[in-house]
Amino acid sequence: MLRRLFARPRRACDKTVVVIMLMLLTFGLITLFSATYYPRTAAGDPLGAVKKQLIGIALGAAACVLLSRMNYRVLRRPRVTLLLLAVSAALLVLVVIPGVGVSINGSRRWLNVAGMSMQPSEFAKYAMVVFMAGALDRRADELGSLFRGVLPLLVVPGAMFLLILEQPNLSTGGSILICALAMLFCAGLRARHMALLGTGGLALGAFYAWSAPYRRERLLSFRDPFAKMSDEGYQLSQSLIALGSGGLFGMGLGQGRQKFAYLPYPESDFIFAIVGEDFGLCGCVAVIALFVAFVFAGLRVALSCRDRYGCLLAGGITTMIGLQAFINMGVVTGILPTTGLPLPFFSAGGTSITMIMAAVGVLLSVSRESGRAIPERKHKKNRSGGTRP
Repeated sequence: MLRRLFARPRRACDKTVVVIMLMLLTFGLITLFSATYYPRTAAGDPLGAVKKQLIGIALGAAACVLLSRMNYRVLRRPRVTLLLLAVSAALLVLVVIPGVGVSINGSRRWLNVAGMSMQPSEFAKYAMVVFMAGALDRRADELGSLFRGVLPLLVVPGAMFLLILEQPNLSTGGSILICALAMLFCAGLRARHMALLGTGGLALGAFYAWSAPYRRERLLSFRDPFAKMSDEGYQLSQSLIALGSGGLFGMGLGQGRQKFAYLPYPESDFIFAIVGEDFGLCGCVAVIALFVAFVFAGLRVALSCRDRYGCLLAGGITTMIGLQAFINMGVVTGILPTTGLPLPFFSAGGTSITMIMAAVGVLLSVSRESGRAIPERKHKKNRSGGTRP
């Protein structure tokens, strides 16, 4: 079985995806170094965040190579999909149990495993993509019916959304639902059903954001963050100051000042502001261009794959990474309400970078089959002269 799963591939993977990923990782490490390298305390390690990120990259690289050589159709098997969903559900339930999940700043999103923290929602995002790709491939003929074909497919993403909402983590839960809707649209969902589901999702998100005073203040603060700089607008105000301080070419690597206890979370949620302060508008444009190039390369892999399952799988992975990048940069620049979503390949977080690189490995596995027709199943003759599968 292992020989079949990890047999030597007949074709090379898409080198464009590999090159862009390496460029994003390099730029991300440089930015993370700039955001975290400064004397904190006598006992602190100024390279601690970079070292942890390198461990995550090493694990992600191993997973990327392994999965890129694996036949991605293994993930379509019901038992494999159910295993991924079961692990995701168990981890998401554990993380919301008091005393089990690690609580930081009022959010319980992490588990402590062998002295290292992990974020189960990062695993759940790509487990959802695997599930949706397989379900949409099997039930392609039922997508014309909203109640019989479409809504049952949204049960799993909806359950993940509710579990992640308990952490609470609206941005990650919302990205799961948006990616699921995007995959439905790519699979052939009718326009009126897409409009109905999209409107319902927006109404649900608006109701949740408006239901608590602190979420309502955060939602409204992005319109004029400097008017609420002492409260909910502080993060965005400091982010905009960092972006404006960088000018056209930036202040230089490590020369930015906002990381010195002014800008909250400069190594994670607001690391794109460090890009703007250190490398200026040119650096921001370069990062955006790399993400756009990655999305185009991933969609090219999806469109050139003749296997419907592979097409949906590659499209879902690309959509999830591109959507996460868009939301993060939109928050940092003030065009979206402030949420806590990391920037792929840049933000500090071992679980995030490992899972993203593992997902890219699956994308590379799909790229090996791009342009190739799926071989038909061979039929054996039975004794009566007929054939059987």
